[in-house]
Amino acid sequence: MSSSPSPLHLAVALDGAGWHPAAWREPVARPGELLTAAYWADLVAEAEHGLLDFVTIEDALGLQSSSPTEPDGRTDQVRGRLDAVLIAARIAPLTRHIGVVPTVIATHTEPFHISKAIATLDYVSTGRAGVRVQVSARQNEAAHFGRRTIPPFRVEDYGTPTGQELVTDLFDEAADYVEAVRGLWDSWEDDAEIRDVATGRFIDRDKLHYIDFEGRRFSVKGPSITPRPPQGQPIVSALAHATVPYRLVARAADVGYVTPHDAGQARAVVEEIRAEQTAAGRGDETVHVFGDLVVFLDDAPGAAEARRERLDALAGHPYTSDARIFTGTPTELADLLQELGEAGLSGFRLRPAVAGHDLPAITRGLVPELQRRGVFRRAYEADTLRGLLGLARPANRYATTA
Repeated sequence: MSSSPSPLHLAVALDGAGWHPAAWREPVARPGELLTAAYWADLVAEAEHGLLDFVTIEDALGLQSSSPTEPDGRTDQVRGRLDAVLIAARIAPLTRHIGVVPTVIATHTEPFHISKAIATLDYVSTGRAGVRVQVSARQNEAAHFGRRTIPPFRVEDYGTPTGQELVTDLFDEAADYVEAVRGLWDSWEDDAEIRDVATGRFIDRDKLHYIDFEGRRFSVKGPSITPRPPQGQPIVSALAHATVPYRLVARAADVGYVTPHDAGQARAVVEEIRAEQTAAGRGDETVHVFGDLVVFLDDAPGAAEARRERLDALAGHPYTSDARIFTGTPTELADLLQELGEAGLSGFRLRPAVAGHDLPAITRGLVPELQRRGVFRRAYEADTLRGLLGLARPANRYATTA
């Protein structure tokens, strides 16, 4: 007797008009609305219509660029964006079930500020907040802050000793950053607020804690000024392409996004992350590993490939990505997701090539196909993002047991 297939988790990564650089030129793209709240509200409402676990919102501390490590001078692609955390805070109250996970750049922001912002987002969303932690090795972004210099770094430098030293330093700093943020979320015990009008006691000061975090690049005294978030610990996630970032996922995250191009790679990546988890003493904790895929999705055979070719012609070059690029039908994508799921991935973060086209194709085409196969929910079954991901609300590290 065969066991029933494992249920899959699904998220979408939202970035401007979509992940293809010519997406903004499509008739459905709404380029004049990219900096409006209504545009983002519509995208997240569509994702919630599809019962997705969460949306991530891309961000950076420099203008978008066709180069991964330096600015470009292009004028034919979307440039300029809104702050991801603030978008998330605006759209969260307009939704009821879906998780909201903005991107933050750990390299140049303060853990104290971000812990407070994501805790606030957890209150605003009543327990559906997360954060995607990213590092930056871009000199032009460091120049916006003037606090540190980053040596010149190109993608081809990654494998050199100097490149590895820089990358390891940035990701070790990100692990410290997450540790400080998590400590601040715990720095108020759950019952620190008394709010007793009769006695005039609002707060129990004994239940606020210094975290006294000391890292190599920063220290944080604590406590936070925002009480413990509704989830206790909002979801922490990170994108990872190699051993050093896999270690960050294993040490510090609840969800890692990875970019395998086939089932064999997926299996190897999951095994590496699980081994790193064990080494970090987290072998018994649930860490989800989601596969990232860029998707061009159309019902008619060949239509997605033709659309991709048309967009490439508009852009002037073939589109490439760190992630596998899927072009095809919802049925074909469902087949691929199940195959990759059997290799150990517990979910997927899909990147719609054209947000106005491929997001509805995910929610109205792919999701019903996965539901027919019994591998995706037919209704939201939890009130928090931790609940959707099957993660318990963690105990407070500072609370003493009576």
